[in-house]
This record gives sequence, C-alpha cells and structure tokens, in this order.
Amino acid sequence: MSQQFRRFGAAVVAGFCLVIGQANEVDAQSFGVGPRFSFVRGDLKADSRSRYSGAMLRLRTSPRTAIELSLDYRNHLNESLTERIKDYPIQGSLLLYPVRATFSPYLVTGIGWYSQRVEAVQDNQVLTSTKTRKTGYHAGLGADMRLGRHAAVHADYRYTFIGFGRDEDSEPGVLPVPGFRGLQDRLKLSHKGSMWTSGVTVYF
Repeated sequence: MSQQFRRFGAAVVAGFCLVIGQANEVDAQSFGVGPRFSFVRGDLKADSRSRYSGAMLRLRTSPRTAIELSLDYRNHLNESLTERIKDYPIQGSLLLYPVRATFSPYLVTGIGWYSQRVEAVQDNQVLTSTKTRKTGYHAGLGADMRLGRHAAVHADYRYTFIGFGRDEDSEPGVLPVPGFRGLQDRLKLSHKGSMWTSGVTVYF
C-alpha cells in the first residue's frame, strides 16, 4: 500500500472522528433509517450493472455533515445454475453538504467492505462454499430532497475501489469536478467500479 493511499485512509478516519465529536450539537430528528437500492458496475470491462437492495442508517452530526452506514444484498444463481452467489457489501460514508436546503447537494467519501459467498449447488443442495472479502475506498456526488421535517429522498453516484496508480483494470479520474482534474492527475487517482444509489430516509 502506497504512502498516499495510507494518507487518504487516515484522512477518512479523521473525518469520521471529527463529525462524531460534533454529534451532540445537532438538533432533534438527526437519526434516520430507511431502504436503499443500488445499481453496481463492478467490472469496468462490462456494460452490465447488478441491482442490489438493502438498508441504511444516517446520522446528522452537524448542519453540514452526516455519517451513513449501509448494507446491501444480492442473491442469484449463475447461468448454468451450478453456483449460488451471495453479495453483501457494507459501506461507511461521510457526507459533506456545502449548503442545507430543501434540495441539498453533497460530497460523499468513505470505506467499504465487500463480501461474497459462492456456493456450489446441485439439486438444491450446497456442495461447497467459499467466501471472499475486499476492502476499498469510495467517493462521489449526490443530493438530498427533503420531504418535510422527518423524511428525505436521495440519489448519488459513487466511484468504488479508488486507488493511487493505474493498471489495466482501472479507469482514471474520480470526481468530474472542475478544479480537481490537476490534483487527480498528480495523484494518479483511479477506480475499479462505480454505483448509483437511491433511498428514502425517515428521521426521528
């Protein structure tokens, strides 16, 4: 792991610690839960996207920040019906809001743990099972649309498995934001996946 990658991870952790420390300054209706749906492109060489469903928890830690914990799930058989594949990624994210209004854009960054279990099946019986797990950083852009004091809908686009340095399985660039391109080129930022997410949050 490069020194730049370690610094990026340390910055994410520091951001989480900062916003958690501000949680007591936030008013009521700061804790929310709700369903979430994702369309994930894990293989950059393929055009297909996989659909996931799951749930999320959001905590408004200040007027300009929030943290999110999400769990998605997908269960499917391969084309030959010989393997059952279960994916359940978990993401922890920091959301940064330049402004808070009925329509609130945000930047999102964080870390994810992507677990997959592959079961060899025959006649509905599991013969063998293997499990793998990957860890990677993500970042992207999104927006909330407030539905009164106690609910909001959101949608965002996230690049996944962000790294420093590029290879044949990665694509250059992370955030298509003017002014960031020079920094991205110097750091050689790349990614190996992307995802759309959307959901509804009910606040208490």
